Amino acid sequence: MNTLSLAQVELIVKTMADVALKNEAYFSELDGVMGDADFGISLADGFRAVTKGWDGFDRTDIGTFLSNIGSTVMANTGGCSGTVWGTLFKRCGVTFKGKAEIAIDDIIAGFKSAMESITQKGGAVPGDKTLLDALDDIVKTLEANKGDELLDAFKKASAAAVETRERTKQWTARRGRQSFTGDRSIGTYDPGIVAVGDMTVAIIKALGA
Repeated sequence: MNTLSLAQVELIVKTMADVALKNEAYFSELDGVMGDADFGISLADGFRAVTKGWDGFDRTDIGTFLSNIGSTVMANTGGCSGTVWGTLFKRCGVTFKGKAEIAIDDIIAGFKSAMESITQKGGAVPGDKTLLDALDDIVKTLEANKGDELLDAFKKASAAAVETRERTKQWTARRGRQSFTGDRSIGTYDPGIVAVGDMTVAIIKALGA
């Protein structure tokens, strides 16, 4: 398999929703260590809205579908998480506009566009101990393994995303709620990074890898 179909993209989004809903309390617990303990709740609210509106999303092409998902997430996810996660879907949607299938180069371009937009809106960059660090590691891994079969490249990218949580644990948070705690954020997990890693693991399983 070297491309993803609309049906597979739908499966990926459903899997992300499942992870968000099943881990609502856990992600909030992680956020409560140095934040305000609402990340899991906010993320689950957004994906609950996606699940509720599932049958009504426009499936003309992959880009249109993801743009619809992004708008729903942005409108129903509280705090800055709505902007971040909504932007991730919407920018990928713009990049994939008109496509019935997407290949690894498309996915890399979509993630890069999303990361640039998230930075423009909130100022965070890779190195600030946010989910951008996980996305950055995913993109770099996909770029380094573009010659692999798609699922093999995904597996490596997922492993990189999971490792990001440990690599960044000893960093000082520079953006988001955790940044207000300064050096006390050292030794803690960023819940957004954990969520991205957990979602990639579940996605790999869902795709049958």
